[in-house]
Amino acid sequence: MGVLSDLEPKKVFYYFEELTKIPHGSGNVGRISDYLVSFAKERNLEVIQDAVKNVIIFKEATAGYEQEPALILQGHMDMVAVKKPDCDIDMLTEGLSVAVDGDHVYAKGTSLGGDDGIAVAYGLAVLDSKELQHPRLEVIFTVDEETGMDGARAIDVSMLKGNRLLNLDSEGEGIFLTSCAGGARVKCRLPMERKETEGFVCELTIGGLLGGHSGEEIHKERGNSNCLFGRVLWSLAEKMPVQLVSVQGGLADNAIARETKAVLLIANDFDGCLEDLRMKIADELAVKDPGFQMSWKRDGRRQQVLAATVEDTRRAAAFLHVCPYGVQGMSADIKGLVETSLNLGVLGLTEQGDGESGTWTLTVDFSVRSSVESAKEALIGKLAALTGLAGGHYEVTGDYPGWKYRADSPLREKMIRVYQEMYGAEPKVEAIHAGLECGLLGSKIKDLDCVAIGPDMKDIHTTEETLSISSTKRVWEYLVKLLATKD
Repeated sequence: MGVLSDLEPKKVFYYFEELTKIPHGSGNVGRISDYLVSFAKERNLEVIQDAVKNVIIFKEATAGYEQEPALILQGHMDMVAVKKPDCDIDMLTEGLSVAVDGDHVYAKGTSLGGDDGIAVAYGLAVLDSKELQHPRLEVIFTVDEETGMDGARAIDVSMLKGNRLLNLDSEGEGIFLTSCAGGARVKCRLPMERKETEGFVCELTIGGLLGGHSGEEIHKERGNSNCLFGRVLWSLAEKMPVQLVSVQGGLADNAIARETKAVLLIANDFDGCLEDLRMKIADELAVKDPGFQMSWKRDGRRQQVLAATVEDTRRAAAFLHVCPYGVQGMSADIKGLVETSLNLGVLGLTEQGDGESGTWTLTVDFSVRSSVESAKEALIGKLAALTGLAGGHYEVTGDYPGWKYRADSPLREKMIRVYQEMYGAEPKVEAIHAGLECGLLGSKIKDLDCVAIGPDMKDIHTTEETLSISSTKRVWEYLVKLLATKD
């Protein structure tokens, strides 16, 4: 008996729990894709699985709905797989440990994958039902949305008959999303000369931060541990010789970094400087991100270690310190909507050479977003210019278009009407700064009419992620009513 087996709607939570048993972080979607194919074949449903593991499942209209417009349901099967430092779950090979706390489902020690496992669960529950009334359904489950929308980029949808798409990748009940920002990943690389050097080793940790989705929470000005590390490193480099031995921060380019750990070779009189910085940053984040912590420990012995040179460490520190972060512009058309932003999600130091000589590479991965294409290009250009000045190179990957608002939308009008009938209230029709696959799918499906919805979720892409049980039930009831409502 499952942990979620007593929750309603039973089929939705059954399939959601089944999905949590299968590792499905971005780039690790083979098993969950094959599970979806087996599901379809067991029910004699037509199914297509492509080379990158996208899955499309078809179900014909129920009696009396043959003349209704076909409806595309869509979500992605991958999740941002992150865990707490003390969690011993191997997210590449093991499932999650789900639990219930009041009205919320969460995973012990890890992210939950409600984004976008709940969309997959809704889709499977609809496809499995013999009671629901509905038009022809074309259900798309894409891969690797969280790391650049690679599945939506690669998928062939030429066989689809529908041009109405209900995207189930939203996190706010009663909010109908009708446009979103475009984005890209920018990978900056700085070569760093290394050599054997003697000095005092300092282990530095910046953590305790809230983190969050870089599209959903970027406007909240939470601390980013990678950016804070750049500030700290620059402050030290301004005052004394310091050399970088190692650094690792953040888990995904589209997640606000919560923890960064570094090893530095440093002078023996740095405690006062670090304590001063710790107090200043804690004061700045006291309201926005009150859990901020910065700690350090040093070995009192002088040691011989491989470290980046003083000059290259200072150059890297300058680059990290001056790189833009966070909201870069607000929309002039929609009050309160972020137009342009970027997030320094992943920071690392990789080794090249024979292990004793050669170079290291500082890897700095950004997620750039904007609802204005030219602004997105300009921000990417700024990162390119800064990388060039720092003697490095860059690469742009996962570039995806924004999703433009459609003034004439029969699907949106029908959804509003059904919502009003059920709840006697108007839904909110909004745009979102986070990226959705609707823009890419719209470039492949002629005259695509699209709306995105979903149940209430909090702190997606973090170990504090929760999914509302009552909201999941209401959104399911709305979906069932929508499917049964004829034009």
